[in-house]
Amino acid sequence: MAANTVISFVFGAFIGVIFYSTVDAQRSPTISYISQEQIKDIGSTVELHCSVQYAQDYPVLWVKVDSQGSYVPISTGSSLIIYDSRFALRYDQASSTYTLQIKDIQETDAGTYQCQIILTISNKITAGVELQVRRPPFISDNSTRSIVVSENEAVELECYAGGYPPPRISWRRENNAILPTGGSIYRGNKLKIKQIHKEDRGTYYCVAENGVGRGARRNIAVEVEFKPVVTAPRPRLGQALQYDMDLECHVEAYPPPAITWHKDGIQLSNNQHYSISHFATADEFTDTTIRVITIEKRQYGQYMCKAANKLGSDEAYVNLFETVIPVCPPACGQARYYSGVAAVTASEFIILSALLVLFFRNFNPQH
Repeated sequence: MAANTVISFVFGAFIGVIFYSTVDAQRSPTISYISQEQIKDIGSTVELHCSVQYAQDYPVLWVKVDSQGSYVPISTGSSLIIYDSRFALRYDQASSTYTLQIKDIQETDAGTYQCQIILTISNKITAGVELQVRRPPFISDNSTRSIVVSENEAVELECYAGGYPPPRISWRRENNAILPTGGSIYRGNKLKIKQIHKEDRGTYYCVAENGVGRGARRNIAVEVEFKPVVTAPRPRLGQALQYDMDLECHVEAYPPPAITWHKDGIQLSNNQHYSISHFATADEFTDTTIRVITIEKRQYGQYMCKAANKLGSDEAYVNLFETVIPVCPPACGQARYYSGVAAVTASEFIILSALLVLFFRNFNPQH
């Protein structure tokens, strides 16, 4: 009986080994664990883990998949197959875990890393982990740089940015001026202005922020073309005969207009009677002045300053009338008047004239 028991035990054990060996051989290789998505800063270190089962007889690879879908093998088994000192590979036999370490992470390291068990030429088991690398925002080249539009047109400013995490886009105006859409801040990739006005011209800021670094900003120049607006700050001016007088107009227009002065339907030009000057204070603003030199009777009357560009024209009027007392300026120190052997300046003459007027008013019997 004892001998039969021993034989039965040995036979059972032999059958068990054969059974479990057969079952083990029939089990398919699997990837039991893969690291979750990793988000790292530039210059840091990351470790990616891949645990496998029943893969002793099959090649196990780490492969990087770039944004174009190309595959770059990094390791096979427990050996690296790329020469890069930033990469290292460890294999833990107890847990059948392959650990890929990347030091001093660069932007180009971002992508999907696949752990692969190669079964046949056309068959493999794959699991992937995505490595995201934090990157400060940058404004993309397909964003608006500058724009020139006519008044009352619809306008669309576009701003796109890269970086990780994906940046948030906001819009502002110079000096925090109110946006045409209302408010001082607008969020979104596109700033749409249904009908732009000349007051909307200026510098707009596209700002991209994602919490990494200081963010990125692009200045966008918005030029609005509009017809001239002409104003006369002093529409009535008086001056005495034989003195000079400056007539002024303020012009607002873009593009810069052609500016002319007229009297009695005739365009005036620089000569011994008139001197015309233009002073551009900005792209859209111009001050224009005509000096009437040594006024004669025929030079009194209405003057017109006119400005015209491709979008239209406008004009303003200044009336020059005669006075008894010279107006200073511009008459101050303009000329010298002789009485006998004594010479007096214009300013002295003005004072004398005023005194004479007062004298005659006080002593005139009619007053």
